Amino acid sequence: MGTKVKKETPLMKQYNAIKAKYPDALLLFRVGDFYETFGHDAIKASKILDIVLTKRGNGSESETALAGFPHHSLNTYLPKLVKAGQRVAICDQLEDPKMTKTIVKRGVTELVTPGVALNDDILSTKSNNFLAAVYFGRTLTGVSFLDISTGEFLVTQGTIDYIDKLLQNFSPSEVLVPKPEKKYFKETFGEEWHTFFLEDWVFHEDFSQEILQKHFQVKTMKGFGVEDLYDGTVAAGAILHYLNETQHRRLRHINKLQRIHEEAYVWMDRFTIRNLELYASHNLNAVTLIDVIDKTLSPMGGRLLKRWMAFPLIDKEQINLRHEVVSYFLEEPSLLHQLQTYIKQICDIERLISKVATQKINPREVVMLKNALEAVVPIKSLLENTNSKSLKNIGGQLLECREVRERINGTLNEEAPVNILKGNTISSDFSSELKELRSLAFSSKEYLDAMLQRETERTGITSLKIASNNVFGYYIEVRNTHKDKVPAEWVRKQTLVNAERYITEELKEYEAKILGAEDRIQAIEQQLFSELVQWLGNYIESVQINAAKIAMLDNLCGFAQLAKENNYVRPVLIEGHSLKIVGGRHPVIEKQLPHNEPFISNDVYLDRESQQIIMITGPNMSGKSAILRQTALIVLMAQMGSYVPADTVEMDVVDKIFTRVGASDNISMGESTFMVEMNETASILNNISDRSLVLLDEIGRGTSTYDGISIAWAISEYLHEHPAHAKTLFATHYHELNEMTETFERIKNYNVSVKELKDKVLFLRKLVPGGSEHSFGIHVAKMAGMPQQVIKRANSILKQLEKSHSSEELTNKVRNLHDDMQLSFFNLDDPLLERIKDEIVNTDINTLTPVEALMKLNEIKRMLQKQKRA
Repeated sequence: MGTKVKKETPLMKQYNAIKAKYPDALLLFRVGDFYETFGHDAIKASKILDIVLTKRGNGSESETALAGFPHHSLNTYLPKLVKAGQRVAICDQLEDPKMTKTIVKRGVTELVTPGVALNDDILSTKSNNFLAAVYFGRTLTGVSFLDISTGEFLVTQGTIDYIDKLLQNFSPSEVLVPKPEKKYFKETFGEEWHTFFLEDWVFHEDFSQEILQKHFQVKTMKGFGVEDLYDGTVAAGAILHYLNETQHRRLRHINKLQRIHEEAYVWMDRFTIRNLELYASHNLNAVTLIDVIDKTLSPMGGRLLKRWMAFPLIDKEQINLRHEVVSYFLEEPSLLHQLQTYIKQICDIERLISKVATQKINPREVVMLKNALEAVVPIKSLLENTNSKSLKNIGGQLLECREVRERINGTLNEEAPVNILKGNTISSDFSSELKELRSLAFSSKEYLDAMLQRETERTGITSLKIASNNVFGYYIEVRNTHKDKVPAEWVRKQTLVNAERYITEELKEYEAKILGAEDRIQAIEQQLFSELVQWLGNYIESVQINAAKIAMLDNLCGFAQLAKENNYVRPVLIEGHSLKIVGGRHPVIEKQLPHNEPFISNDVYLDRESQQIIMITGPNMSGKSAILRQTALIVLMAQMGSYVPADTVEMDVVDKIFTRVGASDNISMGESTFMVEMNETASILNNISDRSLVLLDEIGRGTSTYDGISIAWAISEYLHEHPAHAKTLFATHYHELNEMTETFERIKNYNVSVKELKDKVLFLRKLVPGGSEHSFGIHVAKMAGMPQQVIKRANSILKQLEKSHSSEELTNKVRNLHDDMQLSFFNLDDPLLERIKDEIVNTDINTLTPVEALMKLNEIKRMLQKQKRA
């Protein structure tokens, strides 16, 4: 070990000292024109970036792996590293190598992590890039989300389920977790998140209060309405600490902490979000709801739409306000068109003003900011002159930012470059000194032409030429034929084959003047630009207000556009817990159908008094799932404030949407599909309310037929008898469940109609009253091209089964179960059965939750399996 230290080169010594401060990050070390990585970092970087891995000090004791790329390619390679989940420390040269005899001073200038990125190449325009922190409190869990690129900072606390749902909604790029909770976090929320583990002292109430108060420059957090969120504010404090640790200290754009009010939005758990395919799908190339309904034209609008989708409203008044604006736009198409024309001109002002705060904005972006603010002016005027109260209100809140526009306009050239070193950033009219220097630097041609004229006349040399090169600067070139006419005071600098080059005192002075002017121009431009950016910092909040209002307007225009293009209608919000959809369509499937194929629309009516549970039977492929999902999507879109795909909709607001799809595989987590399905269903049964909408699709499919039918029956019975009377659609291919309607008055049977021709089945995809007679599984197999002999055999087996197990017999079995509790096998003289008997007798069924009941059954099953193995 000792010898290795001796062999360390000065450069590697400096590298190792810096790397020691950032052990968890991949260090990009600037050496000359390259960013280099060494050791393990180099191995990682070469794999992620697909760049060559070489060795430094090959064969010597100080040999180390090496991989690098040119410094100007940073914007190509950095996003790839960050998207691969790496935290990247960028180590730059802090002084000019020409100015030092020893090793160049270096230091980390920025730490970019998946959750803390300001680079456009890493960020996606229509998505937020959230950094989250999770703190496990005594009874509740706190969570906070921050997007440093937009300044949004949100906080809340709640149950593990609620936090899980929020993580799905916000899908943060990075999650901060206390080190001691590493294992618990992964067990609770899964392995899919990029996590970073902080020391647990960071998650301390006093520390987080201090850091939050210092950042917001307040004495208490009461003004933000979060003072009671003990666990949430601990998470928020951890986020600010992490920003400080990652060299992000210019945070004037993070100027408020917003509470997420759980009770104000529709509750959807993560399975529902996944099953409805709102923003993502497990199927490759699948079209999601956001793909179909996103008609926004600005980046801010696109990000807000995702938020509205994740948090549909419950307050009727707020929903109606959105519907009214959409309705107004549909009546005033020319206003809609004008507004959209201006919104298109508004770039991402929310992220641009964040770049002002972090001082990472370039000249061209400042001009873009000004042009976007110019487009706000006509929008404000259009809105203030409408007859819509809501639109007038938005117009009144928009700010003209006149000083900002005038100052940028007066300071910068409209064609300002991205890189300030390219020159021509600051307008000559803005600075008289700059004007003079520029005329000096750029009028050299006239000056030199005049000098040439003068010297030609004085010397009589007709072929004089003035030019310049990098070695000698400016010179006068004389052909050899005129050599004898050269004045004595000219100094010879270079001899060519047929000419000689000279310099004169006047040329030398002029050259110094020009070079000095160019350096001075650059210095003045940088200084004036820096002053402008500093000054713009006073208007961060004004621009953020405009960004928020434009995002909202963009979404409402988008909803109107969507309704116009797809023939959507305004849902009518009523009192009384019912849901009536006439001619409902699935917004995503309808867009994917071939042009000439109409979507078969369906009616659905649910209430709590007469038709609480609809049992939908019908074969696979007949469209049962589509009817379930479209019902949920129509409700969700209505409560977002959008129009909906139907002929008419009358509905009371829903406060929770639950969807469960049978056998939704979670085998990768090591659980059986059936157990997962039961856990998910138990979570619904434990959380339903009187305004809930429950959609169950093929529940019980993950087990044998009789088990499946019994469980589906028991779940339906539970939902029917539960005092909440939650509105439920239950799709199943167990037609035995059709018998339930005889016993339970609020369960009604419907089926997805099928037309049987001589030897094939047509799916009409229409929901009609009444149960279906039998399953069409064999017909489906035939359509799929199953061999003829398999189909024949399946048909004969089906006939035998239908004889031996008529549905009547099965239904009677289910009905008579509770009369048949003699458990005669307990008379058997078997110690295991005695134990099982004790287990059951000592269980208090009244206090047992469905999950606990399943666990208990599982336990008994294990006992029996053990005995079987023995």
